[in-house]
Amino acid sequence: MEKELNSLIFVGVISQKTMRLLPALGRKATQKVAVADHDGVITCFGMKKGEAVPVFKTLPGQKITRLDLGGALGTPQEKIFVCAGSEVKGYTKKGKQFLSFEANLTESINAMHVSGADLFVCASYIYNHYCDCKDQDYYLSGDKINDIVCLPAENLGRIVPVLACQDRVLRVLQGSELVYDIEVPGPPSVLELYNRDGGTNGEDILYGTVDGKLGLIRITDSSSSSKWEIDNEKKKGGVLCIDTYDILGDGVKDILVGRDDGTVEVYGFDSSNEPTLRFEHVLLESVTSIQGGCVGKESYDEVLTATYTGWVTGLTTEPQQAEAGPGDEVKMSRETQSKVAALRAELDQLQMKVVQGREKYQQTAQSSTAVSAMPVFSVNDKFTLCQDDASYSLTLEVQTAIDNLLLQSDVPIDLLDVDKNSAVVSFSECDSEPKGNFLLVTYRCQANTTRLELKVRSIEGQYGTLQAYITPRLQPKTCQVRQYLIKPLSLHQRTHTIEQDRPMNTLSLVGQFSFAEIHSWVLFCLPEVPEKTPAGENITFYFQNTFLGTQLEATYCKGEGHFKSDNISTISILKDVLSKEATKRKNNLDISYDINDDSVGHTLKMIHPKLEYQLLLAKKVQLIDALKELQVHEGNADFLIPEYRNILDESAYLLEEYKKQPAHLERLYGMITDLFIDKFKFKGQNVKTKVSLLLEVLDNYDLDSLMNFFNEA
Repeated sequence: MEKELNSLIFVGVISQKTMRLLPALGRKATQKVAVADHDGVITCFGMKKGEAVPVFKTLPGQKITRLDLGGALGTPQEKIFVCAGSEVKGYTKKGKQFLSFEANLTESINAMHVSGADLFVCASYIYNHYCDCKDQDYYLSGDKINDIVCLPAENLGRIVPVLACQDRVLRVLQGSELVYDIEVPGPPSVLELYNRDGGTNGEDILYGTVDGKLGLIRITDSSSSSKWEIDNEKKKGGVLCIDTYDILGDGVKDILVGRDDGTVEVYGFDSSNEPTLRFEHVLLESVTSIQGGCVGKESYDEVLTATYTGWVTGLTTEPQQAEAGPGDEVKMSRETQSKVAALRAELDQLQMKVVQGREKYQQTAQSSTAVSAMPVFSVNDKFTLCQDDASYSLTLEVQTAIDNLLLQSDVPIDLLDVDKNSAVVSFSECDSEPKGNFLLVTYRCQANTTRLELKVRSIEGQYGTLQAYITPRLQPKTCQVRQYLIKPLSLHQRTHTIEQDRPMNTLSLVGQFSFAEIHSWVLFCLPEVPEKTPAGENITFYFQNTFLGTQLEATYCKGEGHFKSDNISTISILKDVLSKEATKRKNNLDISYDINDDSVGHTLKMIHPKLEYQLLLAKKVQLIDALKELQVHEGNADFLIPEYRNILDESAYLLEEYKKQPAHLERLYGMITDLFIDKFKFKGQNVKTKVSLLLEVLDNYDLDSLMNFFNEA
């Protein structure tokens, strides 16, 4: 399926789900587009002869975070609703404002759904339901709410709101009460009704996750069932927007997906009703909104996308040029010729404006009354833990081209290679001892780079701050600094359950501290913990180490905290950090622990396959150069044994794999060394003098020998 990309219009920086297509007036009529931006401007336009024709445009105001369509149930949903701050505004399709409703929330609205006279809005942790602008229901979520959708009331006869929450859960509500929650494979970032109406029964919801997974869930009165789930095997970006529309023209609604790495996907359905990827296109910016419809020309459907910096583009099914036979010249239609001429004239005007603007700036800058004004620019950043390779992905997106990026860290971290990154990387020497400066690296970007993706891997137990200094191609030169916390247990990820039959070590704290205080300590130690203190008197969180697969259970309340893990090093890190944090706040803690010796062998067995693989990989990589020399000397590799021939055949893959994971072997050695020291530290013994003997055992690695060394030391 071939599609041509057309840029339709450019607006300001836009948030997730702020572009929608208005319903068509006739069966084959083209549709109008409504898009809202961070300048508070709503732009509604249609297309005529390849040009964007404005219907209306509002005056600038507060940053708009969501846009939805509504109207009386059973009628075309053509009224435009937007939320800015804690206010919701409504406009007719002609641009006349008919609603201004202040929700009186302490935080800005970040998710909204409109259904008839019902308005559903969410701030960070708070859900509110209004009917005819009167307060109906309220719910306080246990973690941040990323999106909301409501099952169609006209189908079910009742209102069923569904919240997408950061703790990998969809929460199904009735009134102000939680009916049940649904575990999903990643933090859900977006929800949409399947088929735009919830499917045949009005109970089907599509979800996308921060780590790029996609799924369909059926929600009934008391339970839910997963219909299908698509894993993110190719490590694409997180899902930001979803729509359903029959773009393939086979009579079955397809699923349109927009991701934060610029990927646009179309999934069709095969004979077994399973989703299959039919089309893919990559844009240069994150796709914040996606819609299917007919915009540019009657009878030709389009996939309409809006990107972070404000480009609204369409992937159209309309053929863009006449077919030409061999030796024939391709002739442009008059319409295309006039469009090209208009674009050239517009480009000339823009170039003239740029020249005039530069001259004016130079004159103003040199005058005696010149005042320096710092240009303001928006940065969209995301710092997330990737489960697959236990690394952190740092994505930075700027509304204008990036000139350079400086990364600085006060803790040891490894930089990993990213295929999509085309910037020139320069490492600078830094002094780690007096100033705690472990990393200083500069990325010089190519022209027109607005998005940069980096990967770093931290070491558990070493915590601090990673700072990014972002300098765009703007005059005068300006820079924004973003900070990202590297937490003590940075490689741990929230999970729904853990295996209780593993050998566990326990750490217990008792003291005169409040529930909010111990929650702040846990938040300091672990990622994916909600900033807000949980409701109720106690809480239990489960975590999994993404690198090793070891587990952690954290249960705490006012004056008491209990932590269980099958890894002694995790317990040791928690003990040290929690003691330090409590001392800072002048809290006296009574700390006790129960160490299970079986857990050491269990952890070593979990490290074993990774260590064995890395040792074998390192050995093979060391042989590659020598084997290549032999091959050149002998003229072929036929005389080599099959094992060595395989190494030569796979040399490119082996080198790539080795390059992907710098210092991986050293990292595993470090974990085993820490485990050894921590085991005896809890027994009151200092075994640092025996570390050299341990490294000798590791150099001639054998699992049984290593376990014997741990037991006999």
